Amino acid sequence: MTVYLLGAGPGPADLLTLRAARLLAEASVVVHDRLVSPDVLALVNPAAELIDVGKRPGCSNSQALINDLLISLGREHAQVVRLKGGDPFVFGRGGEELIALRDAGIDASVLPGLSSALSAPMAAGIPVTHRGLSQGIMVVTGHGEAGARVDFTTLALANLSLVILMGVARRASIAEELMSGGLDPSTPVAAVQSAWSEEQQVSRGELSELGQLDIASPAVIVIGPVAALELGIVTEIAASYA
Repeated sequence: MTVYLLGAGPGPADLLTLRAARLLAEASVVVHDRLVSPDVLALVNPAAELIDVGKRPGCSNSQALINDLLISLGREHAQVVRLKGGDPFVFGRGGEELIALRDAGIDASVLPGLSSALSAPMAAGIPVTHRGLSQGIMVVTGHGEAGARVDFTTLALANLSLVILMGVARRASIAEELMSGGLDPSTPVAAVQSAWSEEQQVSRGELSELGQLDIASPAVIVIGPVAALELGIVTEIAASYA
C-alpha cells in the first residue's frame, strides 16, 4: 500500500511526467486539488474514486483533514495518488503530507511536477534567468497570515528575478515594500494569469504600476529586468497546448 504525492504541473496533460501518467492510470483513489486540469483528470483510471479536496475562498478543507483522509485511504487501498497542482514541494504542502503519512506508518513517495514558478513565466516568453539581466531566482509566496508574511523590503535585489506565487491580492503592498527597500519603481513586472491554458493572459508594466495591473488569480508575478522580455517562440509553444 502506497500513497504517491504527484505533481500535476501547470495544466496540460502532456506536460506531466511519464511516471505520473502511469500512476494515474493505475490508481484506485485520486485525491486532487481544485486547479488540476480536466485534461490531467482524464488520465485517471476510470474505475478509480476521485476526491476533490481543493481549497476555495470561503470553503476550504483544512490541511489536518486532508492529512487524515490520506492516512485513512492509505490504509484501505493499494495505490492512492494525491494529485497536486505544480510541484508538491513548491508551496504545495507536500512536505507536511509526506511527514503525516510516514508518521502514521504509511508508505509514501513523492514525484515532481513542473512548478508554475518556472513554467508560467516560460509560457509568457520570460526566461527567469538571462545572462546580463538576472544572476538568480528568488521564489516566494505573496500569501501568509499577518506576522508570518515575507518581508519584501529585504528582497529589493536588482540582480535577481523575483517570482511571486499567490500574490495577486497583495500586489499593491508588495510593490510598496519593494520600493521602500530601494528597488527602482521603473523595474519591469509581468503577471502571467492561467498559464498554459486557452485563458492565458499576460499583463506587463513597471513596479510602480503593479497595484493597478488588471490581474486575477491564479497568476504568477515576475519582477525584474527579465519581465520585460517576450521571447515569441515560447509564447507559440504555450498557444499550441491550448
